[in-house]
This record gives sequence, structure tokens and C-alpha cells, in this order.
Amino acid sequence: MNLSSDRIVYWGTGRRKTAVARVRVVPGSGLVTINGRPGDNYLNYNPAYLGAVKAPLRTLGLSGDYDLLVNVKGGGLTGQADAIKQGTARALCELSTDNRKSLKAEGHLSRDPRAKERRKYGLKKARKAPQFSKR
Repeated sequence: MNLSSDRIVYWGTGRRKTAVARVRVVPGSGLVTINGRPGDNYLNYNPAYLGAVKAPLRTLGLSGDYDLLVNVKGGGLTGQADAIKQGTARALCELSTDNRKSLKAEGHLSRDPRAKERRKYGLKKARKAPQFSKR
């Protein structure tokens, strides 16, 4: 918990693939601001992404009580949305330790470990080999 200009701010960091989101949860009216832009505008008005971002707040029934101020970089929109979700959940755990149990049960606190596999020499991609002919 940080005090910033007489406002209580809760911080959380979320990651997914190469996306990293720094999330601030502040008392407000439920607005989402991502990189200085409205959340729905930044996420291309995609309801799946918006739902993922707001899922931790909905789980706790706090949708209209807190604003999300997010700085996110790296990855694509899917990875960024999931990183924001995890960062929001972590910040809400800082808000109250009682929140952790319900957020963990919904899977909002777990980091998705999947990432792109590195390319190996002699191959075209991580596992795709050049065409082979015996003769």
C-alpha cells in the first residue's frame, strides 16, 4: 500500500508470455486506463479482453468501487490482457488478505508458464524441419 497525493494505491505486477503489466488499483468508479488510453479503446473494444481485465474485480464484487491504472508493454493484446488480469488480482490481494482465497480458486493468481519455444539450428522453426527426401 502506497500513499500518493492522499489516495490509497495498491500495486500489482502481472506477466504473460513477453507482456508485463504494472497495475495500480485506486478507489474510484470502475474506470480502466491502459497506457493513458481508455481500456476499451486500447483493447479494441473486444469483450473477451475487457472481461479478462475486469474478472478479478467481478469475482470479489468490486467492479464499480475501484479504478485500474495500467502500464503495460510487450507481447500482443491477449498476453497483455492476461498480464493485466494477474496484476489486478495481485493488487487486490494487497488490498485485503481475505481476497486471496477466492482469487486463487478462480485461477486469477496463477502465472501461465507457456511461452514461445526457441528456434534450434538446422530447423526452420522451433520444431519444423526442412523437407527430407531419401533419394
